[in-house]
Amino acid sequence: MKKTSLAPLLLLWLIWNLTGCKPTDKATGSREQEIGVTGKRGMVVSAHPEASRIGLEILQQGGNAYDAAVATGFALAVAYPVAGNIGGGGFLVYRKQDGETGTLDYREKAPKAASRDMYLDAQGNVMQDASTLGHLAVGVPGAVDGLVAMHQKLGSLPWAQVVQPAIDLARQGVVLTEREARLLNQGRPDFLKANKFTPHVVKDTPWQKGDVLPLPELARTLERIRDKGRAGFYEGETADLLVKEMERGGGIISHQDLEEYQSVWRPAITGTYRGYKVISMPPPSSGGIALLQLLKMVEPFNLSAWGWQQPKTVHLVVEAQRRVYADRAAYLGDPDFFKVPVVSLLDPDYLKTRMATFDMEQATPSTQVQEGQLLARESDQTTHYSIVDQWGNAASVTTTLNGNYGSKVVVEGAGFILNNEMDDFSVKPGVPNMFGLIGGEANAIAPGKRMLSSMTPTILEKDGKLFMVVGTPGGSTIITSVFQTILNVVDHGMGMQQAVAAPRFHHQWLPDRIQPEAQALSPQVREALQKKGHALQDRASYGAVDGILRQKNGSWEGGADPRGDDTALGY
Repeated sequence: MKKTSLAPLLLLWLIWNLTGCKPTDKATGSREQEIGVTGKRGMVVSAHPEASRIGLEILQQGGNAYDAAVATGFALAVAYPVAGNIGGGGFLVYRKQDGETGTLDYREKAPKAASRDMYLDAQGNVMQDASTLGHLAVGVPGAVDGLVAMHQKLGSLPWAQVVQPAIDLARQGVVLTEREARLLNQGRPDFLKANKFTPHVVKDTPWQKGDVLPLPELARTLERIRDKGRAGFYEGETADLLVKEMERGGGIISHQDLEEYQSVWRPAITGTYRGYKVISMPPPSSGGIALLQLLKMVEPFNLSAWGWQQPKTVHLVVEAQRRVYADRAAYLGDPDFFKVPVVSLLDPDYLKTRMATFDMEQATPSTQVQEGQLLARESDQTTHYSIVDQWGNAASVTTTLNGNYGSKVVVEGAGFILNNEMDDFSVKPGVPNMFGLIGGEANAIAPGKRMLSSMTPTILEKDGKLFMVVGTPGGSTIITSVFQTILNVVDHGMGMQQAVAAPRFHHQWLPDRIQPEAQALSPQVREALQKKGHALQDRASYGAVDGILRQKNGSWEGGADPRGDDTALGY
């Protein structure tokens, strides 16, 4: 089952650039659509073909969406080391067949020995690389605890059955794609700098497509997790190896940090957009709140009539984004440490006041946009997978190490890579992190605190039925990618494959510029936006949206983003 290509959209862009005309009234909706992979009973869309295969096989064995989510999660830790992990953390948004919804927060935590100014020098300046490279950048991993908790509450198959496929994959080794070989080669200098030994991800000659990445130590670590569950990671041999690695490199995670880590079940953030129910992730993710703010800010406007990637549409979306990211910097953090004003941020009257300064003819400079006055108080490398089973259960899971290969630290003897999530805190309030995001006091470092995230796993309902499952990696661009994908389907009539493949653009308040992908905006649209006062700076392709969409006949369409090795498989 192969993925669809970008060819139709590239053809559209070529026509657009040559003629300056929009070929249809609804951008892509009225043209013949190229449909992604379809399946009547179930669908798995993930960042790696082996992980999608393993998830689908679990569904075919009678497992539900959450069994498949656990199996896919462990498979990504093996096959997709740039972001898949057992040394990081993540979020689950779920919707059961009976309509019950909820979320699981297995975000990493700051170690107990962490302190507010731990990355500042004697002069109060941020120390270069301290929060991004090496042992001190590592937060307490939550991935294994989260997958165990997910299975205990929602799974149906035996634990060993859902973990074993990842063990088998690790035993035989992973055949590298061209993209994976390139990323490993790019990471080589940092791997050597961050580790006191030569890890398995480094070899004397460059990695090439088709090479096999050997993973015997990771296989043994996964076997301990299979046999002992949570204790197979947070206690015993694996925990000893992890703490020893910390001590070797000046890290601060202790046995107590590991033993006391717990994931948290939280109610979903919910809202509506044009009659669709939107179910997303609450804090410590900023994603759900920001997504619903964006959707409600643009809802009064007729985007469908304005057209996909047309000047009025792009201008409106950008103006909403700059206001939402300003709020993100001021008001969002770990709800266990900071009272996040969720109700106020989503209050319709508040959102109206945020857009009161919106001028259809003129960009609002970000220097003039601060966080809103509430009416009442109250990473680039991530990976996402979406799953639907034969009963209609849905799992939207985003998991991360933060940067590419996280901290670049490999746990010697255990074979897995550790995160660099500590950089997602406000290392120094007002100073941007590795993704250029500004943070405030709400996201300052504190022992045991979860760092703010942009991950936005999301589920949509239509008329009380499951309609869409969606999410993406991409650091600060996650929120805007999910937002645009939803607009592509709901407002612009795209199918799932078209929606995830369509070129995107991004704005995050600061820096004050629109960042489009190469094919996202035609020359005529760029000129119109510049006349309104917008600055543009092109960027490379970003994100890897993986989604599932219910079709009119009740079957599922999987959309796998062609920007990566993402793969949709259904049956």
